[in-house]
Amino acid sequence: MIKAIVHADKEWGIGKGNDMMFSLPEDMRFFREITTGHTVVMGGNTLRSMPGGKPLKNRVNIVLSRGQVRDDCIIVRSYEELKNELKNRQNEEIYVIGGGEVYKELLPYCEQVLVTKVNAVGGAEVFFPNLDEDENFVCVYVSEPQMDNGQLICFTTYENLNVQPL
Repeated sequence: MIKAIVHADKEWGIGKGNDMMFSLPEDMRFFREITTGHTVVMGGNTLRSMPGGKPLKNRVNIVLSRGQVRDDCIIVRSYEELKNELKNRQNEEIYVIGGGEVYKELLPYCEQVLVTKVNAVGGAEVFFPNLDEDENFVCVYVSEPQMDNGQLICFTTYENLNVQPL
């Protein structure tokens, strides 16, 4: 099953300067709990934005990158190669974790999207598609709002009503 996991501001902004706009410890804890032991998919810039530019521990890291060469993760060079890699892992739980272009390309194949909504505007340069305006997605869960490092957040789950085959 392919899912996406992201945090977004009120305008569906997800990033600025190849980094997240907010420091959200509770959101990071949620991200770790959900993705640990599973496969994560990201673009090369997202990998470079990780602490030390290193892949996430205790996960299979698949990185779409035309230029990087490394042996600590699976590098794919094109969306076609990425989709083939994902087809071979259809029995696994796979999480798309960014960046913006990778989310947009893989969103039609995601059965669920886990969105941590931040009740603020972060001045984003990169945006996630607005799922509230997408007829293929329906919000099926919204947590109680909570404070996270001075920001009001809630955890939401969207289901894709029209999942496309890889």
